[in-house]
Amino acid sequence: MVSSPPKLAARVRHARQVLLTLVAVFCFTALIMLVAGAPPLAAYYHLYQGSLGSWVKFAHVIKAWIPLTLCACGLLYTFRIGLWNIGVEGQMMMGAVFATAMLRFGSDSSVPAFILGLAILAGGVGGSVWALIAGFLKTKGGINEIFAGLGLNFVAQGIILWLIFGPWKRPGVASMSGTATFPSALWLSQWPSLRLSPVALAFAIGALIFSGLLLRYTRIGLHLKAIGNNPQAAFLFGLKPARYMILAMILAGGCAGIAGNLQVTGVYHRLIPAISSNYGYLALMVVMLANYKIWLVPPVALFFACLNVGSIQLPMMLKLDSSLSGVIQGALVLATLGVHAWRARPGVFRKQAAADRGPPAGDR
Repeated sequence: MVSSPPKLAARVRHARQVLLTLVAVFCFTALIMLVAGAPPLAAYYHLYQGSLGSWVKFAHVIKAWIPLTLCACGLLYTFRIGLWNIGVEGQMMMGAVFATAMLRFGSDSSVPAFILGLAILAGGVGGSVWALIAGFLKTKGGINEIFAGLGLNFVAQGIILWLIFGPWKRPGVASMSGTATFPSALWLSQWPSLRLSPVALAFAIGALIFSGLLLRYTRIGLHLKAIGNNPQAAFLFGLKPARYMILAMILAGGCAGIAGNLQVTGVYHRLIPAISSNYGYLALMVVMLANYKIWLVPPVALFFACLNVGSIQLPMMLKLDSSLSGVIQGALVLATLGVHAWRARPGVFRKQAAADRGPPAGDR
């Protein structure tokens, strides 16, 4: 079906905004590299080679893309209802903790596939429970979800460190390398040449499809949007904002918890202190740069994954610190917020609204 002119114009504006943001980011990072005495074009080339230079490197990019996409899908629910779910990082950690607990419990099982299935379920439950705590603090205790989420992130990190150095420490040693590695029977199946799990990839694609359909075509998605736009009016129409906020947090935590589980079962095969790899925080940037549109989440997440993986080449080839990718990611957020602020100016808004409506009736 052909898009209506206003919808087409909106999509063109979104594409223009993303392009403007990327241009601003590349100019900003190029300036930083020039000040540091590094050639910008060479740095960008090695970022490309380090992420897309071979199928093996691209598989590493996809391994980073999977948890990023899952966390971003979860954040779409909470952003839709107007919540800043900063606690997605902790929700991913607790998903990994719950999954590890299930794998340890069933390590001697004769049906490893069943234990793996339970571990995936446990990961989703762990993330949902952690998000539910933040949701209750918001709706029942009146605590801003940003502060609740940040506090729970620190608690989750503390729990992981306590488990690794305490009850779950490796036999005879407590190490930052994490718990003991699980038997290979409790690993997700992988393509041998790429070391990439098709099951994990299927979960990410499934989350995109499910989230897109739920947010666009179901009553839940409509109610989330209505409450996010105007909670007071939604309440007058019989909706219960607190109940839907809890539901949004549970869905977001479930997605993040499954991402944490996949890090344990499909990537590291054990629980490590940095199991989340900051993918939760990074997913916040992904969703903001995607302008909260699910159809933009996959390419934006792929771009961030390429930055993460490709930055490994910078210290080896150009003697640059790999933290340059962090500079680019931070510049992305600043540029996105700057472009949003520019578009939100009253004069710009009026011009765009007039362009969407078309010429006055007398001029047609």
